[in-house]
Amino acid sequence: MKYTKRSIAIFVTAAAVLSAASCGSAPAATTTTAAPVTAAADTVPDDTAAQDTKAPADTAAPETTAAVTEAEKVIPEDSEYVIENGITERMKALTHLVDGSRARLAKVFRKAQAGEPITIAYLGGSITQGSSAASPDTAYAGLTTDWFRKTFPDSKITAVNAGIGATGSYIGVYRTDRDVLSASPDLVFIDFSVNDTTEHTDRNIASYDGVIRKIWSADCAPAIVTIAMTMEDGTSFQKYHSEVCKAYGIPMISYHDAILDVIKNGHIKWTDISDDNIHPNSVGHVVLTEMITAWLQDALDNIDTLEKEPESDISTVYASDKYSTAYLVVPNDPANTGSTGWDIKAEDNFGNFGGYWRALSKDGTFTGVEPLKFEVEAKSVGVFFGKMTANGGSFDVVVDGEVAKTINSDFPGGWGNYVEAEEVIDFDECGKHTVEIVPHTGEKAVVMISALALTK
Repeated sequence: MKYTKRSIAIFVTAAAVLSAASCGSAPAATTTTAAPVTAAADTVPDDTAAQDTKAPADTAAPETTAAVTEAEKVIPEDSEYVIENGITERMKALTHLVDGSRARLAKVFRKAQAGEPITIAYLGGSITQGSSAASPDTAYAGLTTDWFRKTFPDSKITAVNAGIGATGSYIGVYRTDRDVLSASPDLVFIDFSVNDTTEHTDRNIASYDGVIRKIWSADCAPAIVTIAMTMEDGTSFQKYHSEVCKAYGIPMISYHDAILDVIKNGHIKWTDISDDNIHPNSVGHVVLTEMITAWLQDALDNIDTLEKEPESDISTVYASDKYSTAYLVVPNDPANTGSTGWDIKAEDNFGNFGGYWRALSKDGTFTGVEPLKFEVEAKSVGVFFGKMTANGGSFDVVVDGEVAKTINSDFPGGWGNYVEAEEVIDFDECGKHTVEIVPHTGEKAVVMISALALTK
């Protein structure tokens, strides 16, 4: 018996009620949430105002992942698809894209059952950050943490929200040490499925591989659960991310498959769960949470079996281990050896990267601004920089005396100022290099550098 429009209406209404209830409840422990991606008041020249600074509707080139997967084949035709207070059994089945090994997750459950404290980290972009939800507490990270607190009342649950809008797995792999592993998490949720794009397919597959390898290999040995989101038109990097997860036996929950299936069959509309073409609204975050927690509950119900499974195996590299050694050089780092003419905003939180270097041109030249110079040990070099809606300047990245890349940071008419990333140069082996950022003489402009992105 297939589910009806009335039954799905019940499910959406229940989600709205849950969302409203969440707004008035205080969390049992402090949740660390990344600040929204906005430009600080003094990050642009005095007469240059930042335009729309809301988190972006991240874009990606369309791909054709089917909305209905192999999971559909395991649902008996006469099964009951309707449940009274949540998602349908069909939707639950469609979320199981990659079950992988849940042995480490079983250990997390056992730890929480014993009343020991656990830390949960959420690494991703604007959806993880909570964009379009009424508040951080009504986004999926906050609601999933609430499930853990209710399920394991004797355990102190600490949450770390490492979501930053407009960031994909390339930026994510460089943030992993600072924003996630520094908290020694027991469990990490990862989602970059609508931020990774086919514009940089190979780079994004390799960096996603690096995120998995970096987290899995950490001394705290966390469990990993990945999430695959979608844009309204089905655009998602799920197809590529899921292959990494399959290779390593890392679980993946597919919101993409489950939500597009129920929409395709006419039971709800995209506008029921999103106010734009990508970000879940408060109801959408509750629906996403229902999918995640149903998957978690299934794992918890089968804990005796799961803890006997072999752990995920990353011993054979799937795409690349290049980013397993990724690290950042940020303001006040000793590697920065010269910054004459550059303002160092070490405490400013533009883009949530721990400050930036800024050079201003007020007369058409960068007179008095010397190259921003670094002495580094690296096998590859990249740069994080401010992409500016007005007066973004151009600059050269000079490596060992040669221009390796010229970058234009101007983003006229864009949705807002944000931190962009560019790979600059790779070497055959790790070595010592001199890296310089050299602004171009030209129109009145601003150049903002958030970090050097390096691998060893």
